[in-house]
Amino acid sequence: VQLQASGGGLVQAGGSLRLSCRASGRTFSGRAIGWFRQAPGNEREFVAAISWSGGGTSYADSAKARFTISRDNAKITVYLQMNSLKPEDTAVYYCAAGRTVAAGPDEYIYWGRGTQVTVSS
Repeated sequence: VQLQASGGGLVQAGGSLRLSCRASGRTFSGRAIGWFRQAPGNEREFVAAISWSGGGTSYADSAKARFTISRDNAKITVYLQMNSLKPEDTAVYYCAAGRTVAAGPDEYIYWGRGTQVTVSS
């Protein structure tokens, strides 16, 4: 059971990044995938989530209109396209697999290692 987030990096404010979350088949099949982030000194916070079919999505207010979550089940990968990045988006981003689209981290069963996103002003 594995989830691996990638695609983080250093970007200037206003720039874009696309994060990827690749999972093992057992972790991925039938599961919703969520993205969370955690900045130093802060609690882990919900960013976005997508259902197994891709037909259901949910976004934190901070992500709406700037971030887009999508998935390619054939590639067992979920993407988070982040546009118009702000310094306050700086955090370690994690992906997680759960039963349903939800904002609470307790709803997710499997977690991967995060990827660092740093947005400079």
